[in-house]
Amino acid sequence: MKRKALGLVSALALAAAMGLSACSTTTGGASMTPPAVAPAPGPDAVDSHTYARPEIARVVDVALDLTANFEAKTLSGTATLDILAVPGANEVILDIRNLDIQDVRDAAGQPLRYVVGENDAIKGQPLTVYFPAFAANERRKITVRYSTRPDAAALQWLSPTQTAGGEKPYLFSQGQAILTRTWVPTQDSPGIRQTYSARITAPADLTVVMSADQLTPKGEAAANGMKSWRFRMNNPIPPYLIAIGVGDIAFAPFDERSGVWTEPSRLRAAAAELEPTAEMVDAAEKLYGPYRWGRYDLLVLPPSFPFGGMENPKLTFATPTIIAGDQSLVSLVAHELAHSWSGNLVTNATWNDFWLNEGFTTYFENRIMESVYGYDRAVQEQVLSWDGLQDELKSLPADDTRLHLNLMGRDPDDGMNTIAYDKGSAFLRTIERIVGRDKFDAWLRGYFDRNAYRPMTTAMFLEDIRTNLVKGDAALESELQLDAWVYQPGLPSNAVAPVSNAFTPVDAAAVAFFKDKGPASAIPWSEWNTQQRQRFLGWRPEGLRANADWLTNSQLADLERTLNLANEGNSELTFGWLQIALAHRYQPAVATADAFLTSQGRRKFVLPLFQTLWNEGDWGRANARRIYAEARPLYHPVTSGSVDQLVGRP
Repeated sequence: MKRKALGLVSALALAAAMGLSACSTTTGGASMTPPAVAPAPGPDAVDSHTYARPEIARVVDVALDLTANFEAKTLSGTATLDILAVPGANEVILDIRNLDIQDVRDAAGQPLRYVVGENDAIKGQPLTVYFPAFAANERRKITVRYSTRPDAAALQWLSPTQTAGGEKPYLFSQGQAILTRTWVPTQDSPGIRQTYSARITAPADLTVVMSADQLTPKGEAAANGMKSWRFRMNNPIPPYLIAIGVGDIAFAPFDERSGVWTEPSRLRAAAAELEPTAEMVDAAEKLYGPYRWGRYDLLVLPPSFPFGGMENPKLTFATPTIIAGDQSLVSLVAHELAHSWSGNLVTNATWNDFWLNEGFTTYFENRIMESVYGYDRAVQEQVLSWDGLQDELKSLPADDTRLHLNLMGRDPDDGMNTIAYDKGSAFLRTIERIVGRDKFDAWLRGYFDRNAYRPMTTAMFLEDIRTNLVKGDAALESELQLDAWVYQPGLPSNAVAPVSNAFTPVDAAAVAFFKDKGPASAIPWSEWNTQQRQRFLGWRPEGLRANADWLTNSQLADLERTLNLANEGNSELTFGWLQIALAHRYQPAVATADAFLTSQGRRKFVLPLFQTLWNEGDWGRANARRIYAEARPLYHPVTSGSVDQLVGRP
């Protein structure tokens, strides 16, 4: 069925026809969850990455009953979907990808006719379910019986040898952007918010956690040496936030509402590293209002997790690469926590506006870091992000440097780059600088309250800020350059680079070593924090040509030996060193690269390092192919899919 006129009908009018609330209400600053949240209105809210027709019939609740089979590497069982539809609707369209559908039934257990459509390489397949026409104000349930496949892109099944404990298997999911459809048959669009519940049955010696309230903390006995675990998420969320982890994991609390899960052998280190979490939650609430999700826990996953973190509500998933031993990388926790407001609470309606999640969150993250660690630390991190943004602006096509993108026909992962994060946060810092922090904070707190549990578009954001902050002030409108920031490529003329005095001696030391060829012993490495060390390793000569050799082997050996870079335990610093060493074909660093690339699967590190190797001709490509052949089985499909495009599948 083609997406035609009905796709552009006002969602507000359709919501009224369905008897729905278009947004949440607030009481005393805290949002009250509506029974169902209407899709955002307007043509820019039409999601090209879903087959769903939410303006006709849409999913508002998902109830999973699944069994985890670690031998077959499948989740199988049922998904019962609550459907709301306009009067006369006789079908609902779901998103699936590589799911084996066995049957679909109505609430009385009677079979319903369904059709699985043709496969699209990006979107997967439409699952169209037919039923008698809906009456006015009617709500129905359908139950889909299905099984995932071993290669489901959202799921990674780890053997015991791929875990820290080495004795039990592990399963985790990663649904963003459009991978939830590979393990849950639903309408997989960020603008179609859904509540969910689950009963997950797994081997009795494993623990199940999800991005929801845990209703059975110790599980329930089930047949054949299994246990069942029950969960419920009462707040409507975008489906990419439905998440699961199953493994040998244990818990340590930080305070009465936050704590960390991870494998038992890593629990003490994780708890010590992430101890600032409770203070961060308090700081976030003081900035922008109440935390609406109950608990805030973290799950530190095995090393193959492809991202730094994933903001699954109630349970952030995190990479073990943030465990540096000195709490130097905990800004990642601040970032994922901030998503509890920007992203989880106020969500981009389509992936064209991914910046509404990540730009707001990166700004908020930095404010949390400033509150907990002080201005100097926060501005250092701003500068590092700004430096990364400049590199991205040089490397991307101009159209991809806009905040509001057109990703039709493209994988939404194409929009998940530094632009969304760091241009977006620079935009918000620009507004703060021009209007003043007090006014900006008042607007931003109100923005989260007014739009809680609501899908958001760039057009809706602009309407909100013009109504509630600009308020018709023509001079302020002109100074802010709102449209230029979101709709034009590059950076507008009012962008201002952040400056950190803490980097002045770092830059001087970098020039002395890298440019003036001084000894590494003159670098005051031990006096610097991690951010200063990142700045040093990120220094490059101005106007450097691609593949240019600007250091000698003796300089590289001096740097590696003096700073003990071959044995560095901080993942960000190891990455920074390898980017220099591999670009110079420095053979002694290949062993470090081999160990690093086969011990973690974080795409942020993995893909650029393989790209650096690939750029170094026969030497680099031979090393890339050899390392990737060993590393690929350890990577999540999100990471391996990206590296496959570069190196090829071994």
